[in-house]
Amino acid sequence: MMVMLSGVLCTGCADPEQPRQRRPNASQRPPAHVSYNLRVVFTDSTHTRAVLQAAEARVFDDRQQTELRDTLVVEFFSRSTGNRVAKLSADSAVIDDRTKNMTAYGDVRIWSDSSRTSMQTTLLYWDQTRQRVSTPAFVRIVSPTETIQGTGFESDQYLTSYTMYRVQGEHR
Repeated sequence: MMVMLSGVLCTGCADPEQPRQRRPNASQRPPAHVSYNLRVVFTDSTHTRAVLQAAEARVFDDRQQTELRDTLVVEFFSRSTGNRVAKLSADSAVIDDRTKNMTAYGDVRIWSDSSRTSMQTTLLYWDQTRQRVSTPAFVRIVSPTETIQGTGFESDQYLTSYTMYRVQGEHR
């Protein structure tokens, strides 16, 4: 359910001793839309590519941004089988509505069903065009064969082909 918010702008004051309210700048403007318990299904023809769920979404038309707050989960699905292949969760995220790129914040985790690999970080960028995730932050990856950590990371969305920079770890 979308809730429209409208701001009230005071253009004058009755008391000349009171200062006039200034128009808020772009960073102070209220969102154009707010949604709660959001669920968005991304499809390509008849195939469900992903399902995004968030406790709260705020759409800022002037910035062409959507903020997702209070926990979000994105599940990715296989085109051939329809099964879930990966899951991303984060405390919050910002989506650039022009490019569909996303920046996730907080406790960010990706789980790959196919490789049984998990990744954890505090900041993650999603590049829609390249279908890749990356971060300059600290990352920890746990797979059936290794636990590695380091600073800087890039991967496909399924964690099947990744590069980690400044690596530390142990091989089992």
